[in-house]
Amino acid sequence: MFQIEQGTINYAYPYANAFTLCERLLPSEQPLTFVLIHGAWADASFWNGIGYELSKMGHSVYAPEYPGHGTDPNKNVTHEMISQSVATFIVTRNLHQIILVGHSFGGSVIQKVAELIPERIRRLVFWNAFVLNDGEMVADEFPEPVQAVFQQLRESSNDDTIMLPFPLFRETFVNLASLGFAEKMYSMIKSEPAKPSYENLDLKVFYSLNIPKSYIFLTEDNVLPQYNSNYGWHPHMSNRLGLFRYIQGHGDHMSTAKNNPAMLAHLIYDAGRD
Repeated sequence: MFQIEQGTINYAYPYANAFTLCERLLPSEQPLTFVLIHGAWADASFWNGIGYELSKMGHSVYAPEYPGHGTDPNKNVTHEMISQSVATFIVTRNLHQIILVGHSFGGSVIQKVAELIPERIRRLVFWNAFVLNDGEMVADEFPEPVQAVFQQLRESSNDDTIMLPFPLFRETFVNLASLGFAEKMYSMIKSEPAKPSYENLDLKVFYSLNIPKSYIFLTEDNVLPQYNSNYGWHPHMSNRLGLFRYIQGHGDHMSTAKNNPAMLAHLIYDAGRD
C-alpha cells in the first residue's frame, strides 16, 4: 500500500500491524529512511515497485514529485526550483539521517540538495546518475550527436521541452524490455522540461562536503556510451565522488525498475546501509 500526498508517494509497509519492525528486518539489516529522486522523462511513480519493496523490508520510504513533472502542467522550471522543492519536502517532514537516492538526472538534483541541507543526509546514493563537475550542465555529459538531436527537439517544441523519439527510448532507456513493454512504458512518459539540463551548476559546496557516497551501476544501461573515457556513468562520472562505495547490478536504465524492483531495492539498501 502507498499513500499519495500532494503529488508525493509515501510508501507504508502494508502489514505494519501484523509484524514488528524487528520481525520484518533481517538480523543484519538496519531500518533506514530513504528519499528517492527520479530522473528525466519520469515522475514519482517510477519508484512504485522499488518503494514498495523497501517498505516491505521495514524501511521508511519517500518519493517526492518535483516541479515540471507528474501532474504539474508548468514546464517552465529551473534546476534550482527542482532542488529547492526536494529540500523543502525533506525539511517540512522533519526528516533526518536520510539516505538520499538519485537516479539519472536525479543525481544532479541530489548534488544540489546536499548543498542545501547537508546536516539531514546520512548518505548519498547515485544510481546510474549524473555526477557533474563544478560549473557543468547535464547536457555536457551527452555525446555531440545526442546533444544535436536534443537541441533540435527542444527548438521544435512550443514549450521548451524535449520528447524522446520512441526508437531512442527503446534502444537506450529500455533496451532489456520486450517491445510490448517498451511501448507501454513509452505511452506513459511526458515531455521533459529542457531548461534544467542546460543550466551550469555551481557545485563548489558539494565538493567540500564530507557526506558518505555510494554509486550503483547497472551494467546494461545504454543511455550513455559504455567504456568510454569521455562519457558514461561508471567510471567516468562515479569517480568524481572521490571515496565511494561501488554496487553493481544487472539492468537497463528504466525497465529494470519495473521488471525487477526487489533486486533494485536490495542494491539500494546495500548502497545505503552503514
